[in-house]
Amino acid sequence: MICWDRVGRLREEVGAEDFLEVVDIFLEEVDEVIERLRQGGGAENLESELHFLKGSALNLGFKALSELCARGERLARENRLGEFDLDEVFSTYDISMAEFMAGSAQRNFAA
Repeated sequence: MICWDRVGRLREEVGAEDFLEVVDIFLEEVDEVIERLRQGGGAENLESELHFLKGSALNLGFKALSELCARGERLARENRLGEFDLDEVFSTYDISMAEFMAGSAQRNFAA
């Protein structure tokens, strides 16, 4: 679910101190979009919301989430959202977050 090589590269690119800030910004922005979608908002802009989630997830190594959002973005663009389960995005995000938090602590990325 998580591409730890990408997480490590990002941490190296921005530095350990700034990495925590990048993670905080990611969590804040992505949580906002996820919560809006969970509440049923953002449906009129679903393609752009999924595009945002895809890019954010990719930047922080959330590989499974990024791939899922890319699929949803494509289906939205093709007016085929009936083939896409938004609940899968939510569950993948939740699982990815849990894995990221646990894995970050094990790898000392949180410090």
